[in-house]
Amino acid sequence: MKNYTLTTILGASALALMITSCESPQEEVREEKVEMKADAMEDKADQVRKDAEKNADMKEEQADAVRDNTDNEGAADSIEDNADATRKQGEQKADQIEEQADEVRETE
Repeated sequence: MKNYTLTTILGASALALMITSCESPQEEVREEKVEMKADAMEDKADQVRKDAEKNADMKEEQADAVRDNTDNEGAADSIEDNADATRKQGEQKADQIEEQADEVRETE
C-alpha cells in the first residue's frame, strides 16, 4: 500500500510539473520576439562601439597631422583628448543599451 501511495504521489507531482512547464505557442512566440528585440539592441550597442572607435581613430590621425604639419602640440593634445572623450562616450552609450537589453530579457 505504501508503494502504491508513494508512486501515486510521485506520478501526480511529475504530471503537475510537466503541465505547468509547458508553454503555449503564443508564449513561445512572445519570448522569441523579446529575445530578438534584445539581440537587436546588443547589435546596436556593438555598432555604437565601432562607430565611436572609428571616429576616435580619425581624430587621432588628425592630431598626428596637426603635430606633423604645424608643431602645435596644444592643439594636437586637445584633439587627442576629444578622441578619448569620444571613445568614453561611445562605451557609456553602448553599456546603457546593453543594460536595456538585459532588462528586456528579464521582463520575459
